[in-house]
Amino acid sequence: MGSNMIQQATSFLLDALKDNKPEQGPLQTRLLEMNLVNAPQVAEAILSNEMFTHYDRPRIANLCEKAGLLQKALEHYDDLADIKRVVVHTNLLPAEFLVGYFSRLTVDQSLACLEEMLESNIRQNLQVVIQIATKYSDLLGPLRLVELFEKHRTFEGLYYYLGSVVNLSQDPEIVYQYIVAAARTGQLREVERVCRESNVYNPEKVKNFLKEARLADQLPLIIVCDRFDFVHDLILFLYQNGLTSAIETYVQRVNSARTPQVIGGLLDVDCDEQTVKGLLASVTGPFPVEELVREVEERNRLKLILPFVEARVTAGDQDPALFNTMAKIFVDSNNNPEKFLKENNLYEPVVVGKYCEKRDPYLAFIAFAKGFCDEELIAITNANAMFKHQARYLVKRRLPDLWAQVLVGDNLHRRQLVDQVIATAVPESTDPDDVSVTVKAFIDNDLPGELVELLEKIILEPSPFADNRALQNLLLLTAIRADKGKVVGYIQKLANYDAEEIARIAVEQGLYEEAFTVYTKHEQHAQAMNVLVEHVASLDRGSQYAVKVDKPEVWSRLGKAQLDGLRIKDAIDSYIKAQDPANFAEVIELANAAGKNDDLVRFLQMARKHTREPKIDTELAYSYAKTDRLHDMEEFLGTTNVADVLVVGEKCFDDGLYQASKLLFQSISNWARLATTLIYLGENQPAVDAARKAGNTQCVRPPVCHRRSPC
Repeated sequence: MGSNMIQQATSFLLDALKDNKPEQGPLQTRLLEMNLVNAPQVAEAILSNEMFTHYDRPRIANLCEKAGLLQKALEHYDDLADIKRVVVHTNLLPAEFLVGYFSRLTVDQSLACLEEMLESNIRQNLQVVIQIATKYSDLLGPLRLVELFEKHRTFEGLYYYLGSVVNLSQDPEIVYQYIVAAARTGQLREVERVCRESNVYNPEKVKNFLKEARLADQLPLIIVCDRFDFVHDLILFLYQNGLTSAIETYVQRVNSARTPQVIGGLLDVDCDEQTVKGLLASVTGPFPVEELVREVEERNRLKLILPFVEARVTAGDQDPALFNTMAKIFVDSNNNPEKFLKENNLYEPVVVGKYCEKRDPYLAFIAFAKGFCDEELIAITNANAMFKHQARYLVKRRLPDLWAQVLVGDNLHRRQLVDQVIATAVPESTDPDDVSVTVKAFIDNDLPGELVELLEKIILEPSPFADNRALQNLLLLTAIRADKGKVVGYIQKLANYDAEEIARIAVEQGLYEEAFTVYTKHEQHAQAMNVLVEHVASLDRGSQYAVKVDKPEVWSRLGKAQLDGLRIKDAIDSYIKAQDPANFAEVIELANAAGKNDDLVRFLQMARKHTREPKIDTELAYSYAKTDRLHDMEEFLGTTNVADVLVVGEKCFDDGLYQASKLLFQSISNWARLATTLIYLGENQPAVDAARKAGNTQCVRPPVCHRRSPC
């Protein structure tokens, strides 16, 4: 060393110290010092070979730094101040080494070094700092690194650092900071990308930043507001800042479906109508027309979109919302809305009807009726006392369930509705089905009194159904059950009803006079007589009626009733007037029992004119005998008859009617019985002659006389 033989000394020491013993530490230090001062490259080679470990590291580190061997200096420094002093010279250190070197440091050391690097020469050191921050992001903590970059106001560094982690981060603050950094560095396409694709950031915070940032392109703000429903805020901001072109961009390129909200927002800021109309006309993409209508309707500006609606309709669009809008505009402007509501079939009746409820209940009624919105129609007509319209609707609707709903007992409006059904709706109707269903509804809902009123209106007043047989029957039947006092009047006024059925039911209900009236009006005299004698039980009225109508069937029915009442003479008179011998057996029996022989003769004389019955002729012959009408008997026997003369003769003989017996036995040449009869008559000689003819003389023996007085 004294002779400056550095190379030889180095060679000697390398050989002498090759065992790397602890006690050789000073010599190792000396070896490195001489080379760091005189031949730094040799010292660097020795250090790189890692031959020695016992030298004075701080001393060697300091000499390495002075020799310009900064990488070796960092490898030997342990003190943070020394490290910070060296690490800032990134221009003299390989970036790969420097990035790898930070893996040896603690978190605090790393952050301190990074801050030192940015403070000393941010322009020179920024790229390396970004690489280090990117590699050790998870270890150092993204938020601390963000804070570091922000502290030194290096948005470029922040942008590049966060760009490496933002796509994987779930921290809203990281994404937000990336958006801020990208915006600050003019990376608007990246701002736009993250705003569109990320689901992590806080939309309110990002929106507020973008509004404050006033970027040259408002697309990122538009994207955020569209995604997170800040449309109203967006429109307010853009309009107030004169960025109407951005509004057009929004509805034309970004999301046409938001057009309704955009229009609503513009109206809220009192945007010029022409501008709004122009914007609306420029939208080519689809959007919900119904929502647009709601937005302008809420602001009472429906008329504003009429040109748009008309253009769509003219183009053939049949969206119901368009026609709903037209209907509403016509209603508000009183532009013949009734005609539109009645003739147009494309609007939604329930929607338009609800819109009209407080504006014009009648128009609401038209819309509800158009769409058969039963519940809504009943509600609106009840609320506005429109019972005439309700009645007409119900009659034409023909729904039993709907009738049941309005005719229920607890319906406070039932009486008013019924009055209008009776007074207006049914009389106006010309369709029999309308009337039929209405009448049935009154029946099904147990409204007999109201049904009578309804039928009176239909039948008793001029109408197409006045002569309807079924309705007349129904009126009479209903009155029979519910209002008996009116039945007679109806019977007299009406003509086209089922007389037999009505009369039968009237009888069942105890309305005998009414039944009698029905029968007489329809000339069913026998049934009428039957009512009088069987139900009214008045033979006198029956007689009067029989005299009045003078019909055989009537006299016959009266005769039977009189016979049942044991009014034999009257019965026989009636049968004779009826020329009805049919009940001869009963007449004969009761007349004989009552001793009405003369009357019986009259009946039998009539009867044998109409029928040839042995019993009739037999009983007539016997009756002649009992009434001592021997001349009539003789004439009767001289004519053709079917009487059992022998039986009659025997009965007369037993009854002591010997003259009659004589005629009877004589007519049949019964000489034996004649001879006996003549003996009783005291005609002895003729008796003997008769006995001779009979060939039996015993028959002339005088009969035993049982008389107590002399003959």
